Amino acid sequence: MTLTRPTLILIATLGSAAMLGGAFAFQYIGGLAPCQLCLYQRWPHAAAILIGIAALATGWRSLAWAGALAALATAAIGVFHVGVEQLWWDGLATCTAGSITGIPTADLLDPSKDVAAVVRCDEIAWSLFGISMAGWNVILSLGLAATWILAARRG
Repeated sequence: MTLTRPTLILIATLGSAAMLGGAFAFQYIGGLAPCQLCLYQRWPHAAAILIGIAALATGWRSLAWAGALAALATAAIGVFHVGVEQLWWDGLATCTAGSITGIPTADLLDPSKDVAAVVRCDEIAWSLFGISMAGWNVILSLGLAATWILAARRG
């Protein structure tokens, strides 16, 4: 069975929507706050969803290439994140979420104040089969990029 370009675009778009939905589920249902690199990995998926909607509405083949670039961008950020998690290289200087920067010392010492915990990019919060969320993002995003490329090449 040969999948049509619109079907491939729909699959890739829904794939990015599922990835983004999964990230939000881990955050809001699972209670796993994202680090800064996790947040950066979400934006290309959001772009891919918008690109997919535009591609389905217009039928423009070139948008499939843009979708592939978005998927490759999140995969590249994910590769960098995996390297930070594995301590292969240093993360960004701002590689935390929920940073205490800018919070007055009095608030930090006041137990009645709710200060979010710092989430570090070099700590793996969750993994499956020894692969972190960032690693799964790389694997699945490369599959989405391949789907976008197939859509772009489909006549």
